[in-house]
Amino acid sequence: MKRRDMLKATSAAVLGAATVPWRWVSAAESKRQRVLYFTRNVGFYHSVVQRKGEELSHSERILTELGPRAGFEVTCSKDGRVFDGDLSQYDAFAFYTNGDLTEPNPQKEPPMTAEGKKRFLAAIEAGKGFVGFHSSCNSWAVPGPAYENNAVVDPFIAMLGAQFISHGPQQKATMRVTSPHFPGLEGVGESFDLLEEWYAMKNFAKDLHVILVQETKGMEGDCYQRPPFPSTWARMQGQGRVFFTSMAHREDVWEGKLFQQIMLGGFAWALGNLAADVKPNIDQVAPHAGTLKNTA
Repeated sequence: MKRRDMLKATSAAVLGAATVPWRWVSAAESKRQRVLYFTRNVGFYHSVVQRKGEELSHSERILTELGPRAGFEVTCSKDGRVFDGDLSQYDAFAFYTNGDLTEPNPQKEPPMTAEGKKRFLAAIEAGKGFVGFHSSCNSWAVPGPAYENNAVVDPFIAMLGAQFISHGPQQKATMRVTSPHFPGLEGVGESFDLLEEWYAMKNFAKDLHVILVQETKGMEGDCYQRPPFPSTWARMQGQGRVFFTSMAHREDVWEGKLFQQIMLGGFAWALGNLAADVKPNIDQVAPHAGTLKNTA
């Protein structure tokens, strides 16, 4: 495996991060937890995961800086062959991916093997944590009419909890907080506004514990002309803890205290350092999430 395909960073850009609450940190300092941050893309490559030579990307630098503050070490990779190796060394996996990761890409980054994908999904099922960012909901997307929910989804999408449809122009939009006691949401309030590239999604799992809801009223773009739908959530996949947020497109979002707080809260839960009530609530907080176009 080439050095450029798997990198560990010990320092990163100067960040405006909030202090990490002590209870978020792994209790056994001598056994610091390990997270594999996988950022291989097939198709469109987001700027926050693009590398220049052997330098880590923007999001990789930030995550490798924040991780140790929250008690975990981050290994960054774009080499899909890592999933054919020893997965037991990782406590959680984080994905900022796009497309069919078993296919070649123009960057010539080694793809995942079909067996590696199976091993990865089995590791989550058996108890490893997972954190998904932004375009990971477009990994292994099942083809079909955009504004119809698929009868069958890929096992990765089933694990994650939803599939990407489209996005409109970047704009300031409102996130409604529906799980204020989930790690990272303390003190955020009932809602917040953020300038971001917002994803429209479908095929929502019935057991989502929705943390943030995308308020769609007044948004520009055909894909948002629908009832509010989940944007950030948690769910269980067997024994594994799965956290996803559709945020994370913009560089300044990654640099922001609010996003970092929410993200680190997701990691704290996915790594098992904090308990949280993740009882399914999608039917209560986003009852019309399956309606993909306004019918009025």
